[in-house]
Amino acid sequence: MSTSKNTNLTDDEIQSIVRRVVAQMLGQSAPASAPAPKPEPAPAAPPVGASAGATAVAPKKVVALGADHGGFELKELLKQEVAALGYEVLDVGTHSKDAVDYPDLAHDVAKAVSSGAAWRGIIVDGAGIGSCIVANKVPGVRAGLAYDYASAVNSREHNDTNVLTLGAGLIGVALAKQIVTVWLATPFGGGRHQRRVDKIIAVEKLYLK
Repeated sequence: MSTSKNTNLTDDEIQSIVRRVVAQMLGQSAPASAPAPKPEPAPAAPPVGASAGATAVAPKKVVALGADHGGFELKELLKQEVAALGYEVLDVGTHSKDAVDYPDLAHDVAKAVSSGAAWRGIIVDGAGIGSCIVANKVPGVRAGLAYDYASAVNSREHNDTNVLTLGAGLIGVALAKQIVTVWLATPFGGGRHQRRVDKIIAVEKLYLK
């Protein structure tokens, strides 16, 4: 259904609708007014002059961001959003609207996540599909394309995705921000989903040399 038919709905009304849909998908009964999950607050910096023996403050979680020229403008906006949520941003490029190839940037984000340099990764290209394919070639990466609130929640709760791909030509800025916020905040569900994710990992290991 085209979202253009819902232009009279407020953001709160739209979020209320998608929360009900997500709850139905997951077999839960959440009130429509339940707030979207929020990421854990970033740890405060240690006070100046703290003693050397004081407990170290955990570093911020790093989120790697990358985009091709088609996703550059949206990436720049999402950088601000991710930083405002309390995460450290690792921008792997591109850094202009000059034409580049999405596999290169998607690979850079996926490598950052696979190596442990980043906790999660977000890639933006025109449709989000090609970057998702590339990222899933990298061992240890589970990338998912999200296009609305429900798909973002599902990819985290069911699939434990660690890379998110977005299509700048398919979704607007407000929706992209909502997807990123809920994707970063949603925990993995575990339970029966853990068994299935373990099978995904086992398939990957069959083809590792």
